[in-house]
Amino acid sequence: MKVEKILFITQEITPFVPATPMGTACQSMLQAIQDKVKEIRTFSPLWGNINTRRNNLHEVIRLSGMNLIIDDTDHPLIIKVASLQSARMQVYFIENDDYFHNRLMITDENGKEYDDNDERTIFFNLGVIEAVKKQRWCPEIIHCNGWMSSLVPLYIRSAYKDEPSFRDSKIIISLFDDSFNEPFDNSFITKLMCKDMNEEVLGGMAAPVTAFELAKLAIRNCDGVIINGENVSPELIEYAESLGKAILPKATLEESGNNCYDFYGSLFE
Repeated sequence: MKVEKILFITQEITPFVPATPMGTACQSMLQAIQDKVKEIRTFSPLWGNINTRRNNLHEVIRLSGMNLIIDDTDHPLIIKVASLQSARMQVYFIENDDYFHNRLMITDENGKEYDDNDERTIFFNLGVIEAVKKQRWCPEIIHCNGWMSSLVPLYIRSAYKDEPSFRDSKIIISLFDDSFNEPFDNSFITKLMCKDMNEEVLGGMAAPVTAFELAKLAIRNCDGVIINGENVSPELIEYAESLGKAILPKATLEESGNNCYDFYGSLFE
């Protein structure tokens, strides 16, 4: 099958943030598949270290304006967009004053992880899903990159399982070497519940939630796994194999884009 519509969700992407293995890999993948597909829509958080003026970001009014409820509190969702010149495509950014504005990425200026990284993760994942739903767009592939996108497979397979935009989508999770050190607190599981979800969909995951358990949750709810990191846990790879998930092994940066596109099509065979 020729895949034509891809939803690409990434925790970070170069050149909007300083170059990292994930950001560089995502930029390379997008460049490689751009000419092979009809449409790619890319989403990332609007971190506080992204220069909105230099990158010419502007708000997408038709997608902004809704509120997401996390832990019984309303949080306004703002969507901005900029152009990724190297790949000739637009990148949508999820913004919120409390979670992202004037704040850095996973850690603050002193290298300390933000205490609300759990809520930031929930907001980002739900924000992407709601924005795509509002566009009434139906991606064939949903490709999640980085642990901060790990809840998308869960939400698509549970809370949004009847949503027409995602009903026929295949979900891929790219595993990188990124992680977080401080487990999410005991309230995380309660916070992530929405739309009549129940804890059965978590497959026994219990608090406090570590990066390893979050990755396993994503693997359980996806169709395919791409190994993008040099030091991805062998236990995660074995776990994916034990569930019969399609797996794309680690490739060079130059090969990863073409391999990735071929992997997309293989999930429909």
